[in-house]
Amino acid sequence: MFSWLGGDSSKKKNKEVLETVSEGLRKIYKQKLLPLEEFHKFHDFHSPALDDPDFDAKPMILLVGQYSTGKTTFIRYLLESDFPGIRIGPEPTTDRFIAVMHGDEEGSIPGNALVVDAKKQFRALSGFGNAFLNRFQCSTLPNQVLESVTIVDTPGILSGEKQRIDRGYDFTGVLEWFAERVDRIILLFDAHKLDISDEFKRCIEALAGNEDKIRIVLNKSDMVDHQQLMRVYGALMWSLGKVFKTPEVSRVYLGSFWDHPLHYDLNRRLFQDEQHDLFQDLQALPRNAALRKLNDLIKRARLAKVHAYIIAELRKQMPSMIGKDKKKKDLIQNLDKIYEQLQREHNISPGDFPDVNKMREKLQTQDFSKFNPLKPKLLEVVDGMLATDIARLMAQIPKEEAAAPAGSNGSADPTVRGGAFSQTTEAETPFGFGRYDARWGEGFDKGADEAEWVVSRERTTADSTFESLGPVNGYLSGRAAKEHMVKSKLPNSVLGKVWKLADIDKDGQLDADEFALANYLINLKLEGHEIPSELPKHLIPPSKRGEQDPVYPSLNDNDE
Repeated sequence: MFSWLGGDSSKKKNKEVLETVSEGLRKIYKQKLLPLEEFHKFHDFHSPALDDPDFDAKPMILLVGQYSTGKTTFIRYLLESDFPGIRIGPEPTTDRFIAVMHGDEEGSIPGNALVVDAKKQFRALSGFGNAFLNRFQCSTLPNQVLESVTIVDTPGILSGEKQRIDRGYDFTGVLEWFAERVDRIILLFDAHKLDISDEFKRCIEALAGNEDKIRIVLNKSDMVDHQQLMRVYGALMWSLGKVFKTPEVSRVYLGSFWDHPLHYDLNRRLFQDEQHDLFQDLQALPRNAALRKLNDLIKRARLAKVHAYIIAELRKQMPSMIGKDKKKKDLIQNLDKIYEQLQREHNISPGDFPDVNKMREKLQTQDFSKFNPLKPKLLEVVDGMLATDIARLMAQIPKEEAAAPAGSNGSADPTVRGGAFSQTTEAETPFGFGRYDARWGEGFDKGADEAEWVVSRERTTADSTFESLGPVNGYLSGRAAKEHMVKSKLPNSVLGKVWKLADIDKDGQLDADEFALANYLINLKLEGHEIPSELPKHLIPPSKRGEQDPVYPSLNDNDE
């Protein structure tokens, strides 16, 4: 009798399940991708199964670098506060992985307790054993930055084979696990320590497949002067080219991320610009978190499909009775040829296949006769997921971003705020990035609080140039002015803005005052300042002001 109510309720329930992108990803993963992974033992070879917190967790930032490159100091600089377990020194001080997360109170959670917490995304790390868990902890503190992101500090990478063995756990394996799940990987280098040790090289190689997440920071750049910095930057790019086997040049941010005085102040403006670019990238992580999770799930699905083909092919070629061990060795030895065969048969890109040497190592301990044959139905479900469900969620991301309340806490926060990201400095002091305000007398606001027309201070050269260009009745034609203005080598679009602001009376020609103003605005742009969209009152020539309300030239005015 009331079956129609049940139908409506079911539809409403399904709609609620897919209310957010993260919930949609969780549902399609468990229903459509996870069965394929379990059927072909994907988790034994590549990555553990994803848990609910993996879809709901805040964006994570992973810091990787050799010892004494400033990883822990970088975190302290971002948070503008210490965190439990912090140790900073020139020697290798951080001997553990520390996940710095938001909490109502300061405290530390040891690794063994952390991996059994169903609300946190670290449960799969229990597979690395007690040797790792004894070197893993979570530090919590009430910090505004951590309301939007989680930051993971790592042990300093040392040199030599002995250091790798003495850790007692799979260090590169842990890094690889984090790399698959974090939103940003920051590789830090010291300006005085550009060498890439063997272990550091292995760590960078473990990050393969996540190059889109990697950002490189040349820290402590103030320790060298500008000439040395140029050489250090070139040497770093050369070293990186040996490790990152790609034709593209990696983006390197130069800076000194601590609160100590700069040793060399020559590059202050460069460091400010570089820090601004890096912080903009980090601040956008919450906004792009859903897209990152979607992208990672697509990569995981493609790898799971290829893995299924490999496992099924190995199972297919195994004999049923005699000679299993010998055949297994032959298959492992010729795994690269099996890759080529599968590429041709299923039209798969070589880049979708897992590393052949790592796969050989994993296959050594497996019983090929227990592998499952290919199940086309499972592959069809994953193909349908990639073609339909992923596209639907992709279209839902912009709607979810538009509906997210600005300034809310947690992962819905559109940007990272607080700590070094705080906008307070830019709003209330003259030291923020791009701060050109009348109170500080910079950029086009220079001279706003003075009675004298600021352009008159520098117009001596402009006046002589004006006379040399042959004005007629005190006016310079547009053609003559253009020939002079293009010598600045500024684009026509910029010079057009200058002309609209300088030609105050809109008569298509410039008098001496207007010509001086045009030169002043051109010089501002050449010095790196922005041109105003509307001419400030203090820049209007005194001869154009008059007793009536002045006309304020604007870039939005239409020529009549």
